[in-house]
Amino acid sequence: MSGSRERTPLLSRRSFVASLPLAVAGLRSRAWAAEPLTIWGPPATPSVIAAQAIASGALASISPSVSFKTWKSPDEMRAGLSSGTMTAVIVPTYAAANLYNRGLAVRLVNVLTDGLLYVVAPGGTVARVADLKGRRVAVPFRNDMPDYIFRRMLADASLTADDMTIDYSGTPIEAVQMLLAGRVDAALLSEPAASVAIVRASLSLKTFERAIDCQTALAVSTGRPVIPQAGLAVTDVFVRRYGEPAIAAVQSAFEQAVQAVTRDPSAAASATAAMLELPRPMIERSIPFSKLVARAASAARSDLVALFDVLARQDPRIIGGRQPDDRFYAI
Repeated sequence: MSGSRERTPLLSRRSFVASLPLAVAGLRSRAWAAEPLTIWGPPATPSVIAAQAIASGALASISPSVSFKTWKSPDEMRAGLSSGTMTAVIVPTYAAANLYNRGLAVRLVNVLTDGLLYVVAPGGTVARVADLKGRRVAVPFRNDMPDYIFRRMLADASLTADDMTIDYSGTPIEAVQMLLAGRVDAALLSEPAASVAIVRASLSLKTFERAIDCQTALAVSTGRPVIPQAGLAVTDVFVRRYGEPAIAAVQSAFEQAVQAVTRDPSAAASATAAMLELPRPMIERSIPFSKLVARAASAARSDLVALFDVLARQDPRIIGGRQPDDRFYAI
């Protein structure tokens, strides 16, 4: 009996020591779960998916405090990812590849649109890329995704930027204003800016239209009728805070969200307008033209590779010099 009493403390101490890693892991997990999560995105329709996921509460299992913030320019987005202040960000897919190939711990979770880029022009004035020859065109974000895609479209139509006048703008809304004021003949616009231009023109008794679907135009190069233009990227800081399973949880929440958004654009616009700081009617109008999806990055890989190949033909530095490897595709 006495021997048994002497062994019990030893066994207890051993059990206690053995259980320490699990206890610490549990505490760490709870600490991560308590970390507020901010998802960043552009003032564009793919961000509706993130905002819908937040509004529905589908991300509560990752963090009890989830919010959405808008990045205003590609430079702000890149700076946020590079500094670590942004850990979950909706980005142009090529930008995620570029940062990854340059050594930043950024991985792509999904693709959120199969393309939402259009050339908008007064009705009946433009029908194909070749019709832009000799025209004046507003293009937002010089040396960024819209510009890269536009230049590829021109090349496929045996044109160059020298065959027209390109007026670059700092934002899509600036391009809309240039078009409405008659300072340009056409504008390259993503959604919801394309919808904004068309609606505002109608208020002045003008008829604007989505004259060129850039997804169809770029298919000459990619062989695919889609442009996997934007998706959610996460950093290693995100994984450290919330755990690797959080990536799958976010993807599941986004899959539910995109179904809700496409099923009822009006309700989605009402639920997300305040978060996105965009007019509710513009969000609702843009959703049907935004080709929204929530496709896991690995499932979209062949489309992404095709797009990255096209961009790299212009300049390999656009994607960081090479196709990203397997680890880039987070799920």
